[in-house]
Amino acid sequence: MPRAIAINVAANTNIPGVRGPVYPDGTFAYVPIPERKPTRPAASVPTYADLDPPVELPPEAMDRPVHLDPEFETYPYCESYTYGDEHAVKAGPLSTLDPGDWLLFYATLDFRGQYEEAAPYLPPDWGVYLIGAFEVDIAVTGEEYGSLPTIDRERFANNAHVKRNPFDAKVLVAGTPNSRLFDRVVPLSTPTAGAEANEIVTRLSNDSGRGPWWRRRLWFDEDAAATLLDLLDSRAFAEFFG
Repeated sequence: MPRAIAINVAANTNIPGVRGPVYPDGTFAYVPIPERKPTRPAASVPTYADLDPPVELPPEAMDRPVHLDPEFETYPYCESYTYGDEHAVKAGPLSTLDPGDWLLFYATLDFRGQYEEAAPYLPPDWGVYLIGAFEVDIAVTGEEYGSLPTIDRERFANNAHVKRNPFDAKVLVAGTPNSRLFDRVVPLSTPTAGAEANEIVTRLSNDSGRGPWWRRRLWFDEDAAATLLDLLDSRAFAEFFG
């Protein structure tokens, strides 16, 4: 039975100062954060201008390189499903993921459109949403990465942390072909307010949903992960939320 962990990613009001959009039908745009560290001269790193995200950024930000992590195979300038992290607080738990476990990604997104046309699970203004998932194929520490066989190291060649100079990942995770960037969001907020956690957080995860829960990692044990994965497959939100 797989376990799952969900972590916060993507643009937010701190970095780079805006959130990505979510639309009335639940579709959305994944907008990465800017790259804040040096990268290897030979590394190819896209800019915001290259991605042309549907958010209003200052003109001077358009030429900034982006930290394109997580990497989703179907997203521009991505080659596979990889994620890296330099923070020990997340690297420790992520490095314990086994093949078949799930690494989920959530983001804060701003509602854009006519709210009276919105899907019933979307809160007004902003909300917290699952936007993608990796079925874990391999999870390694930064120290283990250097001793991987060449074919496995090559899987991470396009990851943002591998492109940094110096390399700084404390953990690297690669997903199987079952991984995906979602076409529509899965809500973690209630329909009432973005800051209010729904039952995916309060009932299934290890988190109370109190305080700024949308910055914390969310653990799902085997039973909770099974329920969550069924929900992701069916999108039966009305049944789940009662």
